[in-house]
Amino acid sequence: MSAATMSSRPTSEFTQVGWWAGNARFVDFSGKLLGAHVAHAGLIVLWAGAMTLFELSRYTPDLPMYDQGLILLPHIATLGIGVGADGQIIDAYPFLAIGMAHLVASAVLGAGGLYHAFLGPDRLKQDQSFEGFFGYSWEDDRKMTTIIGIHLVLLGLGAWLLVAKAMFVGGLYDAAINDVRVVSAPTLSAPRIFGYLVGAQGERGMAAVDNLEDLVGGHIWVGLLCILGGVWHMITRPFGWAKRVLVYSGEAYLSYSLGALAYMGILAGYFVTVNDTAYPENPSGP
Repeated sequence: MSAATMSSRPTSEFTQVGWWAGNARFVDFSGKLLGAHVAHAGLIVLWAGAMTLFELSRYTPDLPMYDQGLILLPHIATLGIGVGADGQIIDAYPFLAIGMAHLVASAVLGAGGLYHAFLGPDRLKQDQSFEGFFGYSWEDDRKMTTIIGIHLVLLGLGAWLLVAKAMFVGGLYDAAINDVRVVSAPTLSAPRIFGYLVGAQGERGMAAVDNLEDLVGGHIWVGLLCILGGVWHMITRPFGWAKRVLVYSGEAYLSYSLGALAYMGILAGYFVTVNDTAYPENPSGP
């Protein structure tokens, strides 16, 4: 069902859509959709913080993390936080601080989600004001490309945060030496990095990466491409072929997003299965 079809319905009919329809109920209510998204982010962050503290309360140094059923502490350890040789936790305070920071952030996000869900306007303004910047119409291709551009820039900055952690803030856990080290000289060679995409480094493709220099260098390139792509989308409008091929509606955007999530989920599962550098056996498990 298209956004245009739903928007032509009277509000009384729209409100009868069941809760199971999810965000489709808010396809014409940008303010409520914002509240749902912010509240959802708060729930995700709440789970991350609470689960981190729960795992920390059950952690025992006598057993490897993967033998204790831990899933979040190994991720933090892989980032070189609070761990030393053999991936053993040597300082529990960073884990506690990370868990608490997520709980505080979840409270802020939760408050924002509740505000937009119950007190904020049903529809966000669309004008030249600061508030109007966040308003949108699904059919407005210029606004939609601006939104995707902002997302790409944020993703690029996120990739660069990992680079900063690896190079300047203590380093990452290196499975090759079973210890934490700073990655001072990441690989910047484009043929080397992009060769992973075509199997030049092995039949496992991107998952063939076996050293932190290439891993961090890949994040440098990914961050650069995301930021450049984001800026491009923010200053341009879709070409003619894109307007003809793509459907500009809320349901279509949801479908595109779910397709991307499915692909990335399969790729992440593949990485976890075959790669011991991004997901080292110690502490993540064999």
